Amino acid sequence: MRKISILSLIFILFSSVVFSGEVNIFSARHYDSDIELYKKFTLKTGIKVNVVSGKSNALEKRIIEEGTDSKADLYIVADAGTLGAFEAKGMLQSGLNSKIIKSAVPYNYRTSKWVGIAKRARIIYYAPERVTAEELLGLSYESLANPKWKGRLVIRKSNNIYNQSLVASLIKNNGKEKTADWAKGIVANMARTPKGNDRAQILAVAAGEADIAIANTYYLALMLSGKKGEEQKEAAKKVKPFFPNQEDRGTHMNISGVGLVKNSPNKENAIKLVEFLLSEEAQKHIVNNTFEYPMIEGISPHPLIVSMGLDFKQDSKTEVVNFGKNQTDALEVMLAAGWK
Repeated sequence: MRKISILSLIFILFSSVVFSGEVNIFSARHYDSDIELYKKFTLKTGIKVNVVSGKSNALEKRIIEEGTDSKADLYIVADAGTLGAFEAKGMLQSGLNSKIIKSAVPYNYRTSKWVGIAKRARIIYYAPERVTAEELLGLSYESLANPKWKGRLVIRKSNNIYNQSLVASLIKNNGKEKTADWAKGIVANMARTPKGNDRAQILAVAAGEADIAIANTYYLALMLSGKKGEEQKEAAKKVKPFFPNQEDRGTHMNISGVGLVKNSPNKENAIKLVEFLLSEEAQKHIVNNTFEYPMIEGISPHPLIVSMGLDFKQDSKTEVVNFGKNQTDALEVMLAAGWK
C-alpha cells in the first residue's frame, strides 16, 4: 500500500473544501510552513486564504497605491517597527482587540491595529575561546560600545530593520543623545564594515574574524538544524549564545506580527485568522518550523531554542510600539555615527 505524506494528505483535503468566504494576506514572511498553517485554518473554517508574498516595501507600495480597491486584509511582517511605520501612514485599522486576542497577547506586544504572533530575541553570540567569563559578566547592549571590544564586533548594516528596532528600543530606554554616543562606540568597535545577514555575523565569529556578534536566536537554531548545510552546522557549534541586559530591563524582544489593513474587504474573516494564529495548535506549528518563541503561554519553543536556555529575562518593559515611533531617530543616529 502506497504511503501518503502529511503534506499530500493536507493538499487532498484542502482540494475538497467548500469555501465559505476568503481572507487575503500580504506577507513579508517567507516560510513555506506559514502556507501549511493557512491550509489548516481553511480546513477548520472553510475560509480560503489567498497569499501575496513579497518584500515589505513592495507590498506596502501596492496596498497604498490600490487604496480602497486593495484586496489586502492582513499585512504580516517580521518586525514591530515595520508595522508601526505602516500604521503611522494611516494604512491600518482597529479591530484586533477581541477577547481572544487580548487574553493571548501581552499588552506590550500589541495594539488594536496590529499584534504579535511570535517573539524573537536579538542576542549576543561569542567565541568561547576568545571571550572570557569576566567579559561576559553583566554584558549589555550598552556595554558593547566599551573600547575593550574594539575590532571585535560584527553586526548587520544600519538599513536592517532588526537593528533599527534594537536601536529604537535603546532610544526609548536611554534617550537619543546617549544612544547617539553608543552608536559611535559600536562603529569604532566593528571588526569589519557591516555586510551580510545574521547568519553571516555568526559565521564571522566562528571563523575568527570577530569575537562577538549580534543576531536573532532563530538564525543559530536554523544553522544547528542542518537546513543550511553541514558547514554552517559545524560553524554554529563554535559559538555560544548570550542573553544581554539580565541585570536591568532584559533581552531585547521583537515580534513577527500581523496588522489589519485599513480597507480590508474581509475584516471578520481576517480577525478569525489572527485568532487562529494565536491558538495552541498554530503556535506549536509556528515555533517548531521557524524557531521563534511562542506568543502565548504554555507552549515550548523548538528544542534547539530550548537548548540555548529559557530562564533568561525578557524585556517586557519596552512596548514594541516604540520601535516604529523611534525608527526615524534610530536610523538618524546610526548614519550620523558612520554605521554603513
